[in-house]
Amino acid sequence: MIEITLPDGSVKEFPKNSTPMDVAKSISEGLARNVISASFNGTTVETATPLTTDGNLTLFTWNDAAGKKAFWHSSAHVLAQALEELYPGVKLTIGPAIDNGFYYDVDPGDQSISEKDFPAIEKKMLDIARGKYDYRMRSVTKAEALDYYKKQHNEYKVELIENLEDGTITFCDHSTFSDLCRGGHIPNTGIIKAVKLLNTAGAYWRGNENNKQLTRIYGISFPKQKELTEYLHLLEEAKKRDHRKLGKELELFTFSPKVGQGLPLWLPKGAALRERLENFLKKAQKKAGYEQVVSPHIGQKELYVTSGHYAKYGEDSFQPIHTPHEGEEFLLKPMNCPHHCEIYNARPWSYKELPKRYAEFGTVYRYEQSGELHGLTRVRGFTQDDAHIFCTPDQLDAEFKNVIDLVLYVFGSLGFENFTAQVSLRDPENPGKYIGSNENWEKAEQAIINAAKEKGLNYVIETGEAAFYGPKLDFMVKDALGRSWQLGTIQVDYNLPERFDLSYKGSDNELHRPVMIHRAPFGSIERFVAILLEHTAGNFPLWLMPDQAIILSISEKYEKYAEKVLNLLENYEIRALIDNRNETIGKKIREAEMNKIPYMLIVGENEEKEGTISVRKHGEGDLGAITVDAFAKIVEEEINRTLKQF
Repeated sequence: MIEITLPDGSVKEFPKNSTPMDVAKSISEGLARNVISASFNGTTVETATPLTTDGNLTLFTWNDAAGKKAFWHSSAHVLAQALEELYPGVKLTIGPAIDNGFYYDVDPGDQSISEKDFPAIEKKMLDIARGKYDYRMRSVTKAEALDYYKKQHNEYKVELIENLEDGTITFCDHSTFSDLCRGGHIPNTGIIKAVKLLNTAGAYWRGNENNKQLTRIYGISFPKQKELTEYLHLLEEAKKRDHRKLGKELELFTFSPKVGQGLPLWLPKGAALRERLENFLKKAQKKAGYEQVVSPHIGQKELYVTSGHYAKYGEDSFQPIHTPHEGEEFLLKPMNCPHHCEIYNARPWSYKELPKRYAEFGTVYRYEQSGELHGLTRVRGFTQDDAHIFCTPDQLDAEFKNVIDLVLYVFGSLGFENFTAQVSLRDPENPGKYIGSNENWEKAEQAIINAAKEKGLNYVIETGEAAFYGPKLDFMVKDALGRSWQLGTIQVDYNLPERFDLSYKGSDNELHRPVMIHRAPFGSIERFVAILLEHTAGNFPLWLMPDQAIILSISEKYEKYAEKVLNLLENYEIRALIDNRNETIGKKIREAEMNKIPYMLIVGENEEKEGTISVRKHGEGDLGAITVDAFAKIVEEEINRTLKQF
């Protein structure tokens, strides 16, 4: 017999070689019908995997993220089988699950696969799924695996296998199809009831631009047709909210091939929007005791060698800039933190002067591959709302909690109310990914967990998601469409202070090492604006809107009164403009609605005579005729409701 511990802490005995499905059946037939994946002692297993030792078992359904991952990974196998049957000679490479669905990268050879082929591929996938074929894992030797794919002339799988150790290689079989796979599948193909292929894209083999470009096919699948229908509806809504589309319509930003891919150009309205976001945070930071600093856009290569960034990201960064001076190399700044370490190092400090809180809206540059660039969410040059706090170990807890308060203030003022905090820890199985001692890592990880608990955050722990220099607290925000985004991060770092030999004089008159906190509530201004655009559909909070009101004159006779109204609004610091074009009032209103201007102020004969404005609110309609003073109070009250106090 073996003892199985369930997530609620209960322990049950089962015969050796019982499967996760056997455990599910022992709990209830209903659970057994819904279980599609499992984890045993932290490792993903099949529902049919024999359990041979005592251990912790977690059962997953479609409602769990791990369940969806298994479902979509299994669907990628079905896509691969369909492609092999429809396109003889196609070479398969990799097909993982992603946040929403799955993809498979294939080399179609002389054939082409495009979106017009999707209906036939989807039909073939559903035909396969209806066969209710079991997914079965089997171990193979390295020689057997290589022989299998060499016979298929699949150099991609051969390359993958050559990098694997003998004794660790497994295949997954279903129907007549086999694929190199580590595991993590649903019980059988019959659970897949609805499939939709979404788009194709080019993808270089192993992400290397020097390798062949493959065809990547994206898809999604569901256990019910109704769920696919709902998802496609959300997808259509997401297209309407696409920040690239809205950014163009609202004249916020643009891109130019002459300037370069992934380098956004902010138009006047977008630049003003950025400035308001920056001023909003600067005001809160000043109250919280931050000091503004400015660092250059480049730094000597040695700076990033010292910090460890060059070793970790050097190959993926822009290449060094060589000066006329022999041996002198500079890099475009990939991170602000090394510069801030040197600002701290500019003079000696006493414990009485700490903490020091340095803040900067610092622009950084990272060479993202062209295929991964996407509007403002993935760019090559972006501005981080970066700050670094240098404190004593005794101050760490309070400082970390204060940063959490600042992040919550930002979210509250911008309408992000649905979020989860993610405690991102290192992967104990892969220590080579990180720098620093175990002792420092343990202290830093515990500090974050304690702060999340004490602030009452709804948090989850994710192993392996830490930065290379320290653990972090990431905020995963759900937008209006239920999509999850990582916004805002706080990181505890004992390692950079070591690398830069940072110190302060303690009460014992000895030198001590400060602790460093990295934090960025927005993350990057570019990505934050993109997510905010899609979350609000361009209907920003009133305090942030580029234009808060537009004055619509019925005819040119009332232009002077319109100008008088504009001057009065400026006295109240209300951002407004006048539309005095020779167009009908109906057309002016429609265009103002399309441009998402919050308030339309209509002026004509009656308004001029009474000294009023007829107010119309975007998306709501007429509010009636009132004075400019009364309108200013409406604006003030709305801003006060949305813009939280810090």
